Amino acid sequence: MTMITLNNGVTLPALGFGVFQSPAEETAAAVDTALRTGYRHIDTAAAYFNERQVGEGLRRSGVDRADVFVETKIWVSDYGYDQTLHAFDKSVRKLGTDRLDLVLLHQPVPERFDTTVAAYTALEKLYEDGRVRAIGVSNFMPHHLAELLRRTSVVPAVNQVELHPYFTQPDVQKANAEHGVLTQAWSPIGGITFYWDKDGTGRSTLQDPAIGAVARAHGKTPAQVMLRWHLQRGRNAIPKSTNPARIAENFDVFDFTLTDTELTALDALDTGVRGGPDPDVTAPERFEVVIPEG
Repeated sequence: MTMITLNNGVTLPALGFGVFQSPAEETAAAVDTALRTGYRHIDTAAAYFNERQVGEGLRRSGVDRADVFVETKIWVSDYGYDQTLHAFDKSVRKLGTDRLDLVLLHQPVPERFDTTVAAYTALEKLYEDGRVRAIGVSNFMPHHLAELLRRTSVVPAVNQVELHPYFTQPDVQKANAEHGVLTQAWSPIGGITFYWDKDGTGRSTLQDPAIGAVARAHGKTPAQVMLRWHLQRGRNAIPKSTNPARIAENFDVFDFTLTDTELTALDALDTGVRGGPDPDVTAPERFEVVIPEG
């Protein structure tokens, strides 16, 4: 397993396992399968409403907790200093562990950025107290990151953002690199995206001819090629699935190497079109989401 060293010296596997949109009733089995397959990094979030099942899957697998890098995210309705400290307590109770490896703020929330800063200050306190090994952010654009750095003390270890061949966010990657922040890719194979060409035909990364050609050259699937692309570009990728065969397939990416030409070809597929929500768009309804107690 390839490992990545964060800016505070903590290491994590380059390939993780995500549970975004995984139904609660399927999550424990998926996490158990992933850990038995060889994954040692699990990414969840309070707003996924499956932290409890992630903890169950971890225990069911029999893998030592110390050998698994567990990551979660604080949702925006729990932002604020005291609120975020309490949100952390809710998450650890559900996950069944008293210490987490990485905690992120789920969104920048530019319309209430003072609250975002207060939430991050709470993460700094948790980090200082040793209750979390690293802290970071998710969906932060360069201007969000710059403002956070100006108003806080601990440089985020990670910025988790939408990133796949059709949306590479080079400006975000550049800003992250300049500050020593690891770029972590959600939707790393473009699974939530579907793009329409000018003639009205739909396409996805999984059917892209250029990716398909690279996959055939290596005897791999398009998904495996995209994950390998992330790893060779120095990113952390967190694919998700509840299908045991797909879970195993996504992990089978350590026995081949893409050429520089192939990496550049995948880089060139960027459309600049975001598939997920825009972090700068105000969405008041997200503050109405209530994260249950642990």
